[in-house]
Amino acid sequence: MSQLITANSLITAPADGGPTRVLSPGFVCVENGVISEVGEGVPDDPPDLHLRDGVLAPGLVDLQVNGFFGHDLADAGEDGWHTVVRRLPETGVTSFLPTFITAPVDVQAKALRRTRDLLPGLPAAAAKVLGVHLEGPFLAEKRRGAHNAGLLADPTPEAIATLLETGLVKLVTLAPERDGALAAIETLTRHGVLVSVGHSDATAEQVERAADAGARKVTHIFNAQSGVHHRDPGVAVQALVDHRLHPGLIVDLHHVAPAVCKLVFRSAPGRVVLVTDAAAAAGMPPGTYELGGEPIELPESGPPLRADGTIAGSGLRLDEAVGNAVRIGIDLVAAVDAATRVPADLIERTDLGRIAPGAAADLVWLGDDLRARTTWINGQKAF
Repeated sequence: MSQLITANSLITAPADGGPTRVLSPGFVCVENGVISEVGEGVPDDPPDLHLRDGVLAPGLVDLQVNGFFGHDLADAGEDGWHTVVRRLPETGVTSFLPTFITAPVDVQAKALRRTRDLLPGLPAAAAKVLGVHLEGPFLAEKRRGAHNAGLLADPTPEAIATLLETGLVKLVTLAPERDGALAAIETLTRHGVLVSVGHSDATAEQVERAADAGARKVTHIFNAQSGVHHRDPGVAVQALVDHRLHPGLIVDLHHVAPAVCKLVFRSAPGRVVLVTDAAAAAGMPPGTYELGGEPIELPESGPPLRADGTIAGSGLRLDEAVGNAVRIGIDLVAAVDAATRVPADLIERTDLGRIAPGAAADLVWLGDDLRARTTWINGQKAF
């Protein structure tokens, strides 16, 4: 099955590592779910679909989704998973990492096995599950945020081996100052797992050692981590100055102020990863929901909160994050890259996050407001 789509504006990221750029106009040919050709200008053949406004972008890739549409993915049943993967394309997301927050290792292992068993039954024309992101339990108590302090633990070799057993773990957030963390980073990296520094009170030097051991990401920069001090730099400083590290950033303009979001993009060009850190409350009306088995409250405005006022995930859509970034002055290409190519490359999925020959035909038509209007997955309309 083939399809030709033309657009007044198309964002392409070449598979050979060349710079992402805007084609105005541009076109993309899809053959059997894969992009076969991308070009600038008007093609000779009449298109099957012409997008007169907005921009055609790669499908969005979210590396941190705790839940959405009322379901916490750590303990959601099959119906909950079906709801989330079917509806995420409404937000422009075509692939993602479900994220399980702090729990005892045996509980996380059970959740991983349950997820492994239900994945084959998920629908095809839905957001792709690229693996699982474990955010905890190997975190610092001082920077635990919404995580349960009583469940935090050191990353022992036995714990790491247990979590790796299913082969589903793709990303682990941990605090590198915990006992055994550097050895754990080396083991996880050797097994093809991306390691992210987060919920950490580490010094910049400790984060540098974590990067030496293989860590390549920082989880939601400036949130739940040591920050910027001119004589005592922490996680956030190292995330910005170390070119090996990719800072995750929640651009709901509540977690991080607009000026600081701009600082991150300017300090780490080409390395920023937009994430939602969405909780079950995302996409839902104000009310009480769950994150990690504990209640959170979604107010009329702003992110979900624990009873003590601690921010607990977000209600953010990833297309909204792109739009927020552009509205505060971030270049459109940089904002889209941060939600597509950069996260895809980081987890070594160069077939995703780009409009380029050979890549999966995961596409999103963003309107002039940068909200998803239509989303395709493997060339099939998913929204």
